[in-house]
Amino acid sequence: MFRLFVLVFLSLTLALPAAAQDTPAPDASQVQWTEYVTGLARPIYLTSAFDGSGRLFVLEQAGKIRLIIDGVLQDTPFLDLSGLSSQDILSGYSERGLLGLAFHPNFAENGQFFIHYSDRSGGTVIARYQVSADDPNLADPNSGEILFTHSQPYPNHNGGQIAFGPDGYLYIALGDGGSAGDPQNNAQNPSVLLGKILRIDVDNGSPYAIPDDNPINTVNPNLAPEVWAWGLRNPYRFSFDQATGNLYIADVGQNQWEEINFQPAGSPGGQNYGWRVFEGNHPYSGEADPGGTVAPVAEYSHSNGCSVTGGYVYRGDSLPAMQGVYLYGDWCSGNIWALYPDAQATWQNVDFMSGTGMAISAFGQDEAGEMYVADYGGRILKLTASQ
Repeated sequence: MFRLFVLVFLSLTLALPAAAQDTPAPDASQVQWTEYVTGLARPIYLTSAFDGSGRLFVLEQAGKIRLIIDGVLQDTPFLDLSGLSSQDILSGYSERGLLGLAFHPNFAENGQFFIHYSDRSGGTVIARYQVSADDPNLADPNSGEILFTHSQPYPNHNGGQIAFGPDGYLYIALGDGGSAGDPQNNAQNPSVLLGKILRIDVDNGSPYAIPDDNPINTVNPNLAPEVWAWGLRNPYRFSFDQATGNLYIADVGQNQWEEINFQPAGSPGGQNYGWRVFEGNHPYSGEADPGGTVAPVAEYSHSNGCSVTGGYVYRGDSLPAMQGVYLYGDWCSGNIWALYPDAQATWQNVDFMSGTGMAISAFGQDEAGEMYVADYGGRILKLTASQ
């Protein structure tokens, strides 16, 4: 009952910072996914450098960063980390490998970018690299500097996302350590880093600094210094709204429920999203509710899929009716949902597209706010108007 009250309360209060949209519900018949590039090997993430070049960068799970220029997949990788990252994926299903990429907000000036990968022992690594001084379409493979490492007790739930927030700090997703049911109770242990989203300052400190306004200093002194949010199972993909700075966190569920969490821009952090006490809005472990947990703004059951892939809020100019709509999907079913606040600032979660036939490993966004999706079978598709 308490969780139900929290859900109702938060569906009202957390919706308020998200600007109400005085537009009709998005119409899936007006848009389509248009094939953009093919020929990729297990694409698992794509992003832009936000440097005005219009380039897209695609991660192949086994370790390569591929480059798309003007819709053409380049033959030469931007960077090949196959010698460092886990190669488990070549032997069967794996959640390890090259998982995340984020370009420094001042990349156009300093050439720095950051990667999240599993090393050959399965541990998490966050490293900083530099673009080549001679060719903007190549990274310097010898420039790698490891900023952060963390061992992983199991091979699954490694998280993967990294992204710079509007505050200029680097946010890092770490899963709960794996297995099933969070056997080490990492997500609800505030002093450990697993089952969390971290926030660090990569421009200061050695190898990084803790922002003065991280939750340990402002909200909860029991949290580890790097922790920004906790109570997460596997926040494989999260994203910031380009226009508002609001944070959307897609947390992969256990065996019944997948969820989307929302954090308004300007939040002080320190939110506990409830895992393993709750899976979505539903009691899971049988442990007592610790109180103060934040309920998701959307969820779906495993009758509609098995593993949520978080997306982005559309901010492009090509599809005006999609403005402010957050799209996310499911890895197994290929279904896609549209989440948005209506004219009363109440969350609406719409079954947007069913049976796409894609294994949705990631969504992506270019610097113009246009939307893409990675089909794990080897394609990148772009959201366009229906023909």
